[in-house]
Amino acid sequence: MTLDQYLKWSFLLYGTVLSVSSGSSAMFWFTQGLCFLPAFLVIWSSSTFIVAYIIALFRRDVDIIFPYISDTGAYPPESCIFGLMTFISACAGIATIYARYKFVEKLSGDTRVVSPRLNYTALVFGLLSCLGMCIVATFQETAVTWVHDIGALMFFVPGILYIILQSVISYRAFPYGCSMFVCRARLFIAILAALAFFPTAICAYFVKQTTLHREKDDEDYPYHVASASCEWVCAFSFICFFLTYIDDFKLFTLRVKTEDVE
Repeated sequence: MTLDQYLKWSFLLYGTVLSVSSGSSAMFWFTQGLCFLPAFLVIWSSSTFIVAYIIALFRRDVDIIFPYISDTGAYPPESCIFGLMTFISACAGIATIYARYKFVEKLSGDTRVVSPRLNYTALVFGLLSCLGMCIVATFQETAVTWVHDIGALMFFVPGILYIILQSVISYRAFPYGCSMFVCRARLFIAILAALAFFPTAICAYFVKQTTLHREKDDEDYPYHVASASCEWVCAFSFICFFLTYIDDFKLFTLRVKTEDVE
């Protein structure tokens, strides 16, 4: 079976139709297949972090140099905006992760290049990460700190495991879906996110001061800078990873099929 033949097929998947096309139409790129899903996720998630940071900065609620991401959404009105936009990002993440799962599921069914168990495990980790985002958006760190911290761990740890597994899936599925360059880019981003997470968590353990404004003379200031900066790197690594989905998502669409119950 050639790649061209594969891309011309349409498949019925558990009540959901997955239509796969070559993406050679002259329409706008964001209307090809489902590429608007990862594109929206990338743009909206980036805006969530940046908008909350700018508002918190202008209100002087945080310092200009490396606040924690959650610090930018600690106080209203930025906390309201941060919570709403993060929740929408989580919903877009769920849709994107599920669409990727169905696409890989069909690949594994027809080509046997990807283990269904591996694909399902990646789906679970991705959904757990989105749940962590919802918890972070709902419970501000200044209100219920321990719940917020659990949500942050649920976001980062399963999120890193998700992009690692998706990197493995990309290599196993090659040449279907994406190029070798994209496979290597995903692996690089996954390694970067994993490496950034460890100083984020380890240095955060040594940060004792809970105020949002820091002074360079604070004893734990170096740990705060290291932890916060690596947190930003890790978060934007996720965003860059979903950016690599755009070309893949041009190849297929999902639509619900309604049938009468006999």
